[in-house]
Amino acid sequence: MAKIYTITSGKGGTGKTSTAVNLGAAINKFREDVVIVDANLTTPNIGLHFGAPIVPVNLNHVLQGDADISEAIYEHESGTKIIPSSLSLNDLKKIKAKSMIDISKKLKALSTHIIFDSAAGLGEEAKLALKPADEVIVVTNPNILSVTDALKTIKLAEDMGKQIRGVIITRVQGNKHEMSISNIKEMLEVPILGIVPEDKAVLESLVKKDAVIHTKPNSKAAIAYRDIAAKLLGKRRMPESFFDRILSGLGLR
Repeated sequence: MAKIYTITSGKGGTGKTSTAVNLGAAINKFREDVVIVDANLTTPNIGLHFGAPIVPVNLNHVLQGDADISEAIYEHESGTKIIPSSLSLNDLKKIKAKSMIDISKKLKALSTHIIFDSAAGLGEEAKLALKPADEVIVVTNPNILSVTDALKTIKLAEDMGKQIRGVIITRVQGNKHEMSISNIKEMLEVPILGIVPEDKAVLESLVKKDAVIHTKPNSKAAIAYRDIAAKLLGKRRMPESFFDRILSGLGLR
């Protein structure tokens, strides 16, 4: 059965888009059909991540009623499919927000796993990406400001009647200044789906315009994202990583 995951965060800079990109690429690695939708209309980056910043038909055209969603799907050489949004602010005009629900229904007929990369924050644009979600995944960093914003995001999604699948903690360095994983779990009261360490391989993948899953498959970040994808799909995970052992030791696995 097709499912829509909305990847969101309470603030920018948490690694939300990198998570959407690499989680989608990781799901595709398991030979599952996946489409990553750039629902961050004001500051879209999915196309940039995959080397396709400008395409003939994008999500904005579909939301304006000028194209069908099937025309806006582009397939990366890896097999991962994306739906970019326009980089032009002019293309934000005449967007029909209600169309997002109709688009989502059509996407479920076209793919098995649909990932929406939402705008950060708690505004109307973020809500637009939350509305079609079957499950919500919140991205946060291990500091009190980011976790507090994540809590607000969780409450917003719950008020909208959405199921919270869990939280992904990114950019983890393991130093004493960070919040502990157990404290984050206690504060947010939702499952921890995975921990993604700070990894320069992610920045390198941006330069190469591809997912770190493809550019550095054995990097710590790539392994973490594959582990999270395996958990979402209910598939056998890769050998336990260092951060997994931390979770196990804390009784969070």
